[in-house]
Amino acid sequence: MSILLLVTLVFTIPLGTVGCLRQSSSIKNIQIVTQYSMFDDSESESKSGRMNPIVINTWGFTDGTAEAWSKLVNGGSALDAVEAGCSKCEELQCDRTVGFGGSPDENGETTLDAMIMDGETHDVGAVACLRRIKSAISVARKVLEHTKHSMLSGELATNFAVAMGFKEESLSTRESEQMHADWKKNSCQPNFWKNVYPDPAISCGPYKPAESERAESPKPQSNTLVDRFNHDTIGMLVIDGKGRIASGTSSNGARNKIPGYTFVGRELDSNP
Repeated sequence: MSILLLVTLVFTIPLGTVGCLRQSSSIKNIQIVTQYSMFDDSESESKSGRMNPIVINTWGFTDGTAEAWSKLVNGGSALDAVEAGCSKCEELQCDRTVGFGGSPDENGETTLDAMIMDGETHDVGAVACLRRIKSAISVARKVLEHTKHSMLSGELATNFAVAMGFKEESLSTRESEQMHADWKKNSCQPNFWKNVYPDPAISCGPYKPAESERAESPKPQSNTLVDRFNHDTIGMLVIDGKGRIASGTSSNGARNKIPGYTFVGRELDSNP
């Protein structure tokens, strides 16, 4: 593994804590670092014809990193590892920004977005606004491997998932239901509406487009609270022993979002 390649991978990760695993005899060699690490094993790699596998993810999601690493050392591919690592975070509801039971929309429903990419072919599979299916990253892989599309969304993505053998179940929990109830009690603050009436700063709606005489100049908004719990999610990069690269992400999107909103890349929302 060259120094240059590793540094490039780390700096393409969104800002935050990075979980990094390097090949070893023990799964305990998980490192959480906030800056790049430099490994120069080019001589040993050239002799063996193999690369040292690497797993990198955002934030301190070490359980996801460990799951991906376990998949690699047991013969899995880079794609297998990305799916396994992101799936673990979906299961554990990492920071409540991943998986079921987090970020309910204005109707109180949690929906999921996920993407997985094969670095060899540059093929992408993704789902958006996925309803009632917990394994979003795995459904995204089915889109990658069994369709000629890049993304499926909404209720029809759910139909596709069921056809692929996934189980329909509620994505709500008592915690997410309480989040929604508290938001309603707080006059639906904050929200993502603008240039509508009644005033979204004090009302829950329903809203209609503001007439020209009613409309006010948009007021600048600042993100008064931006941290790992409200603006980011898991992003994972993996290089396996054969040098194959894969990446993926899974998210439950922006809390209190307008139904239909889809998490996109590194877009920064002013979430509560």
